[in-house]
Amino acid sequence: MRGVLAAQQGAWNRGDLAAFLEPYWKSDSLTFYSGGEVNHGWEATRARYVRRYQSEGREMGALDFDLHQVAIPASGHAVVRGAWRLTRRADSPHGLFTLILRRFPDGSWKIVHDHTSVAE
Repeated sequence: MRGVLAAQQGAWNRGDLAAFLEPYWKSDSLTFYSGGEVNHGWEATRARYVRRYQSEGREMGALDFDLHQVAIPASGHAVVRGAWRLTRRADSPHGLFTLILRRFPDGSWKIVHDHTSVAE
């Protein structure tokens, strides 16, 4: 799981949103909770990221993850908790996240649920 997040951080910092989204489960059953909104499905999650970070006038910035805990509560499942911070020209938003990952038959780990908060 640490490798998944390291790859995501690297992709984000290169401005490669497609690679950042690669670990998300490409399914209508993916859930993404953030900012009082619930998105269902990979396409809705992708659209949210594009709207918030790549639409006109938006800046992706530099992403940093701080992993707090990786737990394996059951075979083939993982819970990852941590903090995130974006460094941009105008601001530095940050917050916490909890990810639920599932191991698929091809051996890959995919994010099946993401709950991300923003600190005030």
